[in-house]
Amino acid sequence: MRPQLVNRRIRLLLLTLLLAFAALLARAAWIQGVRASSLSQLATSQQHQTVTIPAGRGTIFDRMGVQLALGEQATTVYADPRQIRQPRRVAAVAARILGVDATSLYPRLADRTHGFVYVQRKADPTKASALAKRRLPGLGFYAEERRSYPQHTVAAQVLGFAGVDNHGLDGLELQLDKQLSGRPGRQTIVKDPAGRAIDVVDQVAERQGRDVFLTLDHTIQANAEQVLRSTIAKWHAKAATAIVLDPRTGGVLAMAVQPGYDANGFGRVGADKQKNRAVTDVYEPGSVFKVVTVAGALSEGLVTPQTRFTLPYSLRVADRIVHDAELRGTETMTVAQILERSSNIGAITLAQMLGKDRLLKWIHRFGFGSPTGIDFPGESAGLLPGYWSGSTIGNVPIGQGISVTAVQLASVYAAIANGGVWLQPHLVDHVQGLRPPKRVWRRIVSAAVDRELMAMLRGVVSDAGGTGSAAEIPGYVVAGKTGTAQMPDPRGGYASGKYVASFVGIVPANRPRLVIMVQVEEPHLAIFGGVVAAPAFQQIASSALQYLEIPPDAATPVR
Repeated sequence: MRPQLVNRRIRLLLLTLLLAFAALLARAAWIQGVRASSLSQLATSQQHQTVTIPAGRGTIFDRMGVQLALGEQATTVYADPRQIRQPRRVAAVAARILGVDATSLYPRLADRTHGFVYVQRKADPTKASALAKRRLPGLGFYAEERRSYPQHTVAAQVLGFAGVDNHGLDGLELQLDKQLSGRPGRQTIVKDPAGRAIDVVDQVAERQGRDVFLTLDHTIQANAEQVLRSTIAKWHAKAATAIVLDPRTGGVLAMAVQPGYDANGFGRVGADKQKNRAVTDVYEPGSVFKVVTVAGALSEGLVTPQTRFTLPYSLRVADRIVHDAELRGTETMTVAQILERSSNIGAITLAQMLGKDRLLKWIHRFGFGSPTGIDFPGESAGLLPGYWSGSTIGNVPIGQGISVTAVQLASVYAAIANGGVWLQPHLVDHVQGLRPPKRVWRRIVSAAVDRELMAMLRGVVSDAGGTGSAAEIPGYVVAGKTGTAQMPDPRGGYASGKYVASFVGIVPANRPRLVIMVQVEEPHLAIFGGVVAAPAFQQIASSALQYLEIPPDAATPVR
């Protein structure tokens, strides 16, 4: 080979090497100068990871310290897809141990554009520990809580529920979410090249949520729910509601709604079952509302309990004919008998004496048309007549054409049991570490009128002509009022054959300790409050009186 050709090839090789070194030098300079920041962040992210540590949610207790809602230990399993070498195998192992769906998990583990994906939120700790022992690169674990309701169906609509992120979504869990939630913490961990945590370089401790103590008593609550279930079954009813109040404090001892559901499976039932209808839904109360009409007439000095009226069986009011529930001839009744026998004609006669303006004044004074302010989300204010026609004076005084909530009605009778002083009903006794809120109160009738009302309400249960005899409890004096109301038809007027039966009772009537309201929606076989709802009151009250060791009062003088 000629020397010139050899020299040419050597020079060409030298030039190629020089160009290669120049390219490498240029790339190194570009990486160090232009890409340095982003590559540094990438390297750091591959070595460091900040994980949020959720705060433990506070426990909800009943008045006796029984746990109604609490946090159970769980383990959340997550993955860094950029560290996973065999995503299909990891998905299969996780599916076998945790029970997750491998088909849906695999694409998320194979997607290296994400540095964090959940494998399973709040997994069983034992199963998560078994998976951790496999030491699969790219998987991580941290402790977390899942919400549990150990009493299952008891007070489910009152408690509501918390979601997967432990934030309240309904009921008291929603109302008290800020107090129950606490403050989450965080920790920054260092990982080895396989994605395993090897050190914690920074940590901020979480602050646990506050515990909440309710006025509810789980024993009284559970019994009320059982009585409502039996009542629905006996009368083939659509639904039922019961409230047990302490009239001395306004504390709700039970707030039962049936049909119910297990709060642990809230995602498997519809919104209608989840609603606390005692607070959110309205209905026309019927004759239990007559106490407002009678109280107004007494308070205005128009009548006394002994004032007599000659009352026909039916009465024309504008373009409508109103009659009493039971066929009778023209009779003379006192005001006390009008309430005891639940005479529609008598109540309308008193309302006509009051007139529209004074009747509306007493409706507002008793709190109808306004929310009670109970510590529960979504409370309805009820519905007053949108306009006042000639026939309205024949509807509203007997509890038709006006809608109320169960808690409104229970709080009104609690005021009568409390000497005429209304106390704001409440479900929360106190929150751990916080001062209890100031309770709202107001006088709605004088002490003298209240004594007259209590005497008349005793007669509803004890007198021969009273409509509430089925509410009698041996050894105790019971005061109360029955109610039977037609249900409105959404298309207008009233639905044929659909009624709401109710009873509100006070016991012991001489020293009131309990106010119990029972409402049964769409009963069949019978429709009257004295037949359908009063026996349910009697069962709930009898059990609560025995449980609370409240002594009989039948032999004591009337206050």
